[in-house]
Amino acid sequence: MPEGIAAQTEQSLCNLKALLEAAGSSVDKVVKTTVFLADINDFAAMNEVYGKVFTAPFPTRSAFAVAALPKGALVEIECIALA
Repeated sequence: MPEGIAAQTEQSLCNLKALLEAAGSSVDKVVKTTVFLADINDFAAMNEVYGKVFTAPFPTRSAFAVAALPKGALVEIECIALA
């Protein structure tokens, strides 16, 4: 697992992109994301990487601090996308 919030966000979004493309969709078709952060203070660093992947009009987004993520991850991102 990559170290640091920026690297983990980049990896998470890369994985998300690959899954979307495998399903016949793309990041351009994402309408909603939910971001789970182990530390809400990492929001700005995560958002900087996030903004390189998603462009205007940005999908609706919710972000939450959580007590813990699987395998000690710092960030987890889920999305809803159109086909």
